[in-house]
Amino acid sequence: MTTPEPAADANPQTRPDDADWRLFSGDGTPRQTPFPPAPPWRRFHQEQRTEGHTTVSSRPYLIGPEEADIVNAALHLRRPLLVTGHPGTGKSSLAHAIAHELTLGQVLQWPVNSRSILRDALYEYDAIGRLREANLRRDADGEGLDIGHYVRLGPLGNALVPREDRPRVLLVDELDKGDIDLPNDLLTVLEEGWFVIPELARLPADHAPVYVQTDDPDRPAAVTRGRIRCQEFPVVIITSNGEREFPAAFLRRCVRLELPEPNEERLRNIVSAHFGTDALDGIDDLLREFLDRRSSGELATDQLLNAVFLRKGGVGLDADTLFEAVLHRLGGAV
Repeated sequence: MTTPEPAADANPQTRPDDADWRLFSGDGTPRQTPFPPAPPWRRFHQEQRTEGHTTVSSRPYLIGPEEADIVNAALHLRRPLLVTGHPGTGKSSLAHAIAHELTLGQVLQWPVNSRSILRDALYEYDAIGRLREANLRRDADGEGLDIGHYVRLGPLGNALVPREDRPRVLLVDELDKGDIDLPNDLLTVLEEGWFVIPELARLPADHAPVYVQTDDPDRPAAVTRGRIRCQEFPVVIITSNGEREFPAAFLRRCVRLELPEPNEERLRNIVSAHFGTDALDGIDDLLREFLDRRSSGELATDQLLNAVFLRKGGVGLDADTLFEAVLHRLGGAV
């Protein structure tokens, strides 16, 4: 079979001399090419069961002593930690690092967008499902399924479930993308440490506790008179990209942490933590190119890790071509 000619707009200077790294050739010939190992942060099978919770193995995370002190202050004060910084500085990853180091189980995540409301994070009630199944499913006594079957707690609701063991970690990601009133709504619940599920509060006063669905199918939560009150304040990490300011009342009740962009020494430590000290050999050009491009806001730290991974995997591109031809396009606007 004759190999097709490359496309007219292909740039041979953007292709490495060593073709061993290429899985896809673009010639249309089917082949069972073995896949190389994925980057450590793109492996999704590393889970272990711990005390009834699924704990996902955390990627290495490095933070300076000054920043660690601020995290510890929030933990001691039982206050939300408001984390700001440029994209790629590790704001969201900090929540996972805290959960991993303090063995607090899987992180509860609430990704905020312009349509988010507080109830999304507290609970959802499937009224339509209850009405539909009431006519289809009956137990031996002729009664419909318990209402708790149709109530599922959201990430904030799960974080506030009272527990005798250690608290959960809640990540409220990019709160600045939400409605202007959302920070104050969230603050009210976090200050009081409880909320009410109206659908359950309307039940008779002598009604037995209702067991609602949580993020752990094996551990439903008992709710009395529709109220959920935390026993131990959760570890709450709130991230913001600085798209808008938060109300003063909200800021006063948060411990604030600004994550700086890592310098060259910290970047070397981050590379070593992910790939080992041997990975530092032969990447000086990647570090220089990354720092030059980062100064203009083009790249984030995870893209340096991507570049190192590709370089160590046999990609024969120089630093400028690697960042420009591959990683800049991956991180750029579509």
